[in-house]
Amino acid sequence: MDQNALWIALAVAFLVFFLSSRLGKVAPAEAKRLVSEGALLLDVRSPGEFAGGHLEGALNVPVGDIGGRAADLAKKGKPIVVYCASGMRSGSAARTLKQAGAQVFDLGAMSRW
Repeated sequence: MDQNALWIALAVAFLVFFLSSRLGKVAPAEAKRLVSEGALLLDVRSPGEFAGGHLEGALNVPVGDIGGRAADLAKKGKPIVVYCASGMRSGSAARTLKQAGAQVFDLGAMSRW
């Protein structure tokens, strides 16, 4: 593979990663509006990450615990705005919560707030 082809492949890989990390994510302004109107703000990072800093008013349920708590969270009948450190865990948690019948909005990375 020549150097130009390598650079093109890297650029395409970056673009795919960037777009996939943003697709399906709720806009930060919309997430803030939802939370101000009563949506549950759900942090799916580890307890240690949560203790190190989190968004005000967030409930911490680590992504590994979402499967066991999804039905209860969905039963609350409130929209859920979910976030994590990078958007990977929030995406996984959002899928699980949606399967349990919750109305979920995936913010992705906490830094987007």
